[in-house]
Amino acid sequence: MKKITQIVLISLISFSCGFAQQEKGIVGEMNWLNNWTDFKPNQKDYGEPTQILTGTITEDTTLRKGEVYLLLGNVFVTPGVTLTIEPGTVIFGDYKTDASLTVARGASILAKGNPTDPIVFTSNRSIGKPGDWGGIIILGEAPINKYGSGSVAAYLPDLKPANYANTNYGGDKISSFSGELKYVRIEYAGKRVAQDTYFNGLLLASVGSSTVLEHIMVSHCGEDSFEVWGGNVSLNNLVSYRSKGTDFKFNYGTASLIFNSLAVRSPYASNGSGDKCLEVLSYNSLDEIDFAKSKTAVDASNLTFLNSSDDLESAIAMNLVHEAIFVGPNTEFNISKSVISGFNPAVILDESIKVNQENLDKISFKEMYFNNCNGNIFVENNSNNDDLENYYGNRTFFNVYSKSNNTETFIASENYKRPDFRLRINKIIASNIDRDALDD
Repeated sequence: MKKITQIVLISLISFSCGFAQQEKGIVGEMNWLNNWTDFKPNQKDYGEPTQILTGTITEDTTLRKGEVYLLLGNVFVTPGVTLTIEPGTVIFGDYKTDASLTVARGASILAKGNPTDPIVFTSNRSIGKPGDWGGIIILGEAPINKYGSGSVAAYLPDLKPANYANTNYGGDKISSFSGELKYVRIEYAGKRVAQDTYFNGLLLASVGSSTVLEHIMVSHCGEDSFEVWGGNVSLNNLVSYRSKGTDFKFNYGTASLIFNSLAVRSPYASNGSGDKCLEVLSYNSLDEIDFAKSKTAVDASNLTFLNSSDDLESAIAMNLVHEAIFVGPNTEFNISKSVISGFNPAVILDESIKVNQENLDKISFKEMYFNNCNGNIFVENNSNNDDLENYYGNRTFFNVYSKSNNTETFIASENYKRPDFRLRINKIIASNIDRDALDD
């Protein structure tokens, strides 16, 4: 009788939800990746540069769609100045001069593309490779938990003395405005500039809450795709694809929201240093921060983290696959309605985090879909995760556990021209029913 009831229940739920949205992972009535993203950017020919950007931009400037721009060396948008970029504009980052674009504290960038006319930052080499050029840096006036303010001068090679003032970030303006980035692609950024020093695809340092950041894709980055230091930002509809570093990294007392975003990792593109999809830290070193200031707090929902390996077991054996999420000490992290598929394991908590109620109240996993992971939630360097499994496996969290390949899990993960990484409809429903049946 129980089996008949379960079959009827599955049928009724499947029928009623057949036209509904899948609630976990990235969501949308339509596939919001269509048109503006590009998962094979080397197949594009944008022509030759027609304009050069170099040095400092000291007055309001507009980059036009009809031109192709070349960034040479360290380019700065100076305080009080707005750089506007029209939809469809292409900007090359120069390989030889470690090109980068820095929006200084007090300046702003208005890069508002659209789904059919995205703004593209890419490599000027005929065949782009990760780390061909620097990246984009936005510096703001919002708080950070470091002593005093910070500077990105160490990340900018051959910096002229006159530009040191344009590398500072930090302040007390939580809601400050640094501009808008919408429908923007950043390709082949993340160049190495010194031993253990790299650019990121997009670095946001002390950026305030009035800044708009949505529909941004960083692909084939030589280091971290998106990195947030301090500040208060909301990040929506972001894509990190085949990054060699971490996809989304939060640090230095940031209070961030991230929603409806995707990270697709390849074990053969990673730099092998243990990078992951998402990392939440409050510091890199204890002596650099002021404990009287805020700790990092990140709220995340509807994220999809996917490992594209065809042979997960082999990739794990070769140490090419690591955890999807790492949570550091003295942080708060809440994630819900998200998908983690194909990692080793899904989540690791720093070894200094004791498994007690005080800490678990600050680290929340709710309505998650853990699929095909080699373990779920562990404390670093501890192979016994029974306490965490029992805690987060409680029905009150509505977490789901499954084992299926990418083709079965996602709508069209193998179609690089028009990929769709939304979950297949009713995937969660069947898994929920199966788990409940096992518990009975």
